[in-house]
Amino acid sequence: MFKPEKRKKETHKGDYGHLFIIGGSPGFTGSVCLSAESALRSGCGLVTIGVPESLDVIIEIKTTEPMSKGLPETEKHTIGPKAAKVCTKFMKDKADGLLIGPGMSTAPETENFLKKLFPEIKKPVIADADALKILGKNQTLLVNHNNDMILTPHPGEMSFLTGLKISEIQKNRENTAKEFAKKFSAIIVLKGHETVVTDGKRVYLNHTGNPGMATAGSGDVLSGIIGGFIVQGFSPWDSACLGTYIHGLAGDMAEKEYGEYSLIASDIIRFIPPAIKYLQGYSNSKS
Repeated sequence: MFKPEKRKKETHKGDYGHLFIIGGSPGFTGSVCLSAESALRSGCGLVTIGVPESLDVIIEIKTTEPMSKGLPETEKHTIGPKAAKVCTKFMKDKADGLLIGPGMSTAPETENFLKKLFPEIKKPVIADADALKILGKNQTLLVNHNNDMILTPHPGEMSFLTGLKISEIQKNRENTAKEFAKKFSAIIVLKGHETVVTDGKRVYLNHTGNPGMATAGSGDVLSGIIGGFIVQGFSPWDSACLGTYIHGLAGDMAEKEYGEYSLIASDIIRFIPPAIKYLQGYSNSKS
């Protein structure tokens, strides 16, 4: 599946991509931090976290390697509509890809922000969490997108996107994801047991992972891994499939140490490096 080239000796962080992560709201700053660390552990060179400006100090305290960018906010300290212009410029000038949604909130003014920003994004985008709920209400944004787009819903978020009941989705996971991906020219990563990855034509069913990964922040880790790969230059399809596999494999390694009951999202991040090393060794042994 994955055979990364050995890095050149004459190289620098800019060679491995810059991921812009937009999200966060009061009580939900952990989401973007988990995504950021996961992206860096997956090999990308730079990560900038965009959060409501009053929450920027929290990100500065909670993280070390990622950079942060305070964004214009609402009275309730969620991302405001004026942030769209700031984020559009940052995407144009500095970032190679965007992850949007973790902890972002679905407040009306934040919804307006996304509606202004989304049509301006020309680079690869991964939409997760609250961004998916907003996109479910504003599907013209999905119809008119001008970029490579990966959506990473759990069954509840897939319900927001499709209007189907969760029970209906779970009975027909593969076809539901495939039809939605085809309709909107997107890659869907429908999370859960045997996560489904599809672009509307191809389907990959993932077999790594375990029930201990049903824990807060696990999805933020996954979206960060996918984002980390896509800004390094992997195709959207390879980023989605590889990210899903690595996420589950890291979770399996974490489960062996901590057990299913005690596993938390940051444990998954801890095992991203050995998961990648394992897959590199497997790939190299087959070459």
